[in-house]
Amino acid sequence: MKKQATSDRCFVCGRENPISLGIKFYVDEKGDTVADVTFSEDYQGYPGIVHGGVSAAVLDEICGRAFSDNGDQFMLTSELTVRYRKPVPVNTPLIAKGYKVSRKGRVAFARGELIDQAGNVLVEAHGTYVDIPEEKLKEMNPAQFGWRVTPDEH
Repeated sequence: MKKQATSDRCFVCGRENPISLGIKFYVDEKGDTVADVTFSEDYQGYPGIVHGGVSAAVLDEICGRAFSDNGDQFMLTSELTVRYRKPVPVNTPLIAKGYKVSRKGRVAFARGELIDQAGNVLVEAHGTYVDIPEEKLKEMNPAQFGWRVTPDEH
């Protein structure tokens, strides 16, 4: 699998953000975006259950990354629809998956799932994403916010 870039301060993937989920994203052999996710108790809403907003944030991130195989496609969320099928437990290994649906010019459509180890879909999302205009991207300067692929620790 090919590892995607992460940034320094992102809530979902930030390497230097003390409250980040610290998730690492990869592109698998089918071209889907995948990540292993375990939420600590720090991210619960009700006792033992992950806050729905945190689950949505992860799905927003993985859907937005679905069109970023090389980690250089920066998109903004235009719309995100989330369906909660089952409670998401804390301290439990899960898998997040993001899938390309379609693309029309600067607009891309993706879907994502948060899945337990038995293959049950706990939360699903459908999102619409828009390319960040090139002039805005130059102003952002991805290198300044630490956007890079880092080696996995073994």
